[in-house]
Amino acid sequence: MATNSPPSAVPEKVFDEKAEQLSGDIESTRGSSDDGFVAPTQEEWRKLLWKLDLRIIPYVGVLYLCSFLDRVNIGNAKVAGLTEDISITDSEYNWALSIFFIGYIIFEVPSNLMLKFIGPSKWISIVMMAWGVTMCAMAAVHNGAGLLASRFFLGITEAGLFPGVIFYLTLWYTRKEQATRLAFFFGCSTLAGAFGGVLAYGIMQMEGIRGLHGWQWIFIIEAIPTLFFACTTYFVLPDFPESKNRFLNDREREILVHRLKVDAGPSTETHFSMKQFYAAFLDWKVYMHAAIYICCVAPLYSLSMFMPTIIKGMGFTSLEAQAMSAPPYAFACVATILTAMHADRRGERGLHLAIPGLLGLVGYILLITLNQKGMVAMYVAACITTIGVFAQIPAMLSWFSNNIGGHTKRGTATAIIVSLGNIGGAVGGQIYRTQDGPFYARGHEICAGLLAGAIVLSCVFKFLLHRINKKRDNLTEEEYKKACEGTDLCDNHPDFRYMT
Repeated sequence: MATNSPPSAVPEKVFDEKAEQLSGDIESTRGSSDDGFVAPTQEEWRKLLWKLDLRIIPYVGVLYLCSFLDRVNIGNAKVAGLTEDISITDSEYNWALSIFFIGYIIFEVPSNLMLKFIGPSKWISIVMMAWGVTMCAMAAVHNGAGLLASRFFLGITEAGLFPGVIFYLTLWYTRKEQATRLAFFFGCSTLAGAFGGVLAYGIMQMEGIRGLHGWQWIFIIEAIPTLFFACTTYFVLPDFPESKNRFLNDREREILVHRLKVDAGPSTETHFSMKQFYAAFLDWKVYMHAAIYICCVAPLYSLSMFMPTIIKGMGFTSLEAQAMSAPPYAFACVATILTAMHADRRGERGLHLAIPGLLGLVGYILLITLNQKGMVAMYVAACITTIGVFAQIPAMLSWFSNNIGGHTKRGTATAIIVSLGNIGGAVGGQIYRTQDGPFYARGHEICAGLLAGAIVLSCVFKFLLHRINKKRDNLTEEEYKKACEGTDLCDNHPDFRYMT
């Protein structure tokens, strides 16, 4: 990790690198730097970090729970009779899954730029209100065209949350703190899967109330929390650490801003920069991250959207399939958080992506080979698969957010990676076909191949980043001075070290 702090006038340790690697805390020794900053004690920092965690992480986690629930509840709606009631073909249904990601992909980069310009609290409130209304409107669809249109606009409106929150968290936490926080944030998607299945089981009992089908009630009731939190976000979510707000006092803000500046090393650019904007599009590492993202999220979204259908194919009834889709997500939630905490403790990303991916690959192989061994064996295989597929995601998300410097470049690159990566989501909607049921071996084989690709790419990328770091460690004085020339170098500065 690069550190570029000025020399101190008196003996001090501001944010000791070794202490950060072990606990994310700073040295307890107090002192004054040349700019007048007085370093806090460990206790002072722990209280501030706990304050941030309590205010930000649970709240954005709940927002993502609403987002993920609203995008994948179409899988529950299908089991509840959606396709039969509006008379659509299996092909139209699959396209309804995929078209969501087309709108999502198109609007992610503009959405992240809007978040930076007008602030997270305002922008996230707006997009949540928009997708909540769209979700409610989906209860009124009566044909394939209506379903396709509503899913497309749902993708457009949801595009502002996920990449926006990833970028947002990088503005509040140091690089070695992000994977754990992203795990709690992303872990809410596993809770959405578990909660969604149980909730759909209950909502299906409302079939016929007020003349509406069970799947219509799923769309209406699951939109209500989204609309509620759209109203509260403006008041609850703090914007940026530098912003004046009632959440932090002046001392806390000073500590936080200084620590983030030290953690960023030479990559401290916070202004909007067109040079950084273009640099995000020209950086080969952005596209490497995007390729890994595609390989990871195609299995994730296909599994999330088809989980009730896959479980039903094992021999469960429709109602049982809704309820039995919950436990795999619960196991995955625990595994996801533990994996991310270990990744932060070790300061490592590549292997924490590859190893869970390998577990998911084994799970898919078991799903393919155990289809004649009974529902219990297949259900256990589904649990293993879900754990592997979800547990790799926080390391993947924090990997690119850790390794991109400069606010504008990071915000733009995050949107590019998530945008291109969600091509995997569009692909995921086409992986499982009705004619491949009840065991869906073809879909499992495709997902296994994608996970194998993620494992290989992450290991290769880890090696390449390690080589760049080693090269920067061995620069001559002349080479170092030349590499420092120019402005807005961001992560290209020779003092910047990539997390591998």
